[in-house]
Order: sequence, then structure tokens, then C-alpha cells
Amino acid sequence: MSIATTVGDALAFEEIDFRILRHRSTHSPVQAAERAGIPPEQLARAVLLKDPYGYILAVISAIHELDLEQLRASLHRRLAVATEHDLDDLFCDCAVGSVPPIGPWYRVPTVVDTTLRAQPDVYFEAGDHRSLVQVSETSFERLMQGAEYFAFSRPASG
Repeated sequence: MSIATTVGDALAFEEIDFRILRHRSTHSPVQAAERAGIPPEQLARAVLLKDPYGYILAVISAIHELDLEQLRASLHRRLAVATEHDLDDLFCDCAVGSVPPIGPWYRVPTVVDTTLRAQPDVYFEAGDHRSLVQVSETSFERLMQGAEYFAFSRPASG
């Protein structure tokens, strides 16, 4: 598998300048950053959450962890981490577990942690476990049109 169709469509439609970085298959965002030779704080990772009202895609830096309690309080929702089945349904053009953070293009309401705004470039999963997309921070914001930005992560422990 390579770049997901939806990711390619989003980049083309928004006329985004981008670069694809290939690396050996990984199962963690920090490992992907290491193998691709990029700063892990610039790698955006997505966490799909759900509640009875629907889904939310939370986007944070690879070196941060989601503060679920803070996000629940900010959104006034009882969110929980979605299942792998939910991921397969929403991100059907992606490899299992590889979720591009461009939720608006998958018609999923999206929130982005403000730590990503401090990065000159943002990298993200292209829809498989072997490719990352590199875009400028301003291009990333264009891809995230309609997403809300606020603080809801903390540095990862350990």
C-alpha cells in the first residue's frame, strides 16, 4: 500500500506542496520519526475517539500523549478511544492502524493540539506504515480547515 487515496486527493485539491518520506514499516509514531530521520515533535498523530454523539479525531504531536480528561471537559463530551473496527470503517483506504490526521477530509470532526502550530513543518501518516507526508505548518492548517485548535495534550511520560 502507499499513500491513501483521500490523502492524495486532499493534497491535490488544496494544491499543497509536499514531500513523501519512505521508511521501514513501524508500529509507533516515534519509531516512524526515528526511521524517517525527522524530529518526532513535528510528527502529527491521530487518535480516533467516540461517544454516543459520534466521532472526534484528536491530533497531537508524536512526543505528546492525549489528555483525555482535559479534552472531555473542553468539549463537554464523554469520549472514549474508538475501536479498530471504527477505524476500518472511517479510514477504509488506509492500512489498519495508520490514521492520517486530516480528519476534515474523512468527514470526521477534528481537534488539533496547539503544540503543532509551533512547528515549521508537519509530518503525518500517508495511510500506510511506511510513508510520511511532509508539509509546511501553513499547508497543514489548510488541510485541517474547519478543525478546532486548543491545548489538550501533555509531554509523553517515559
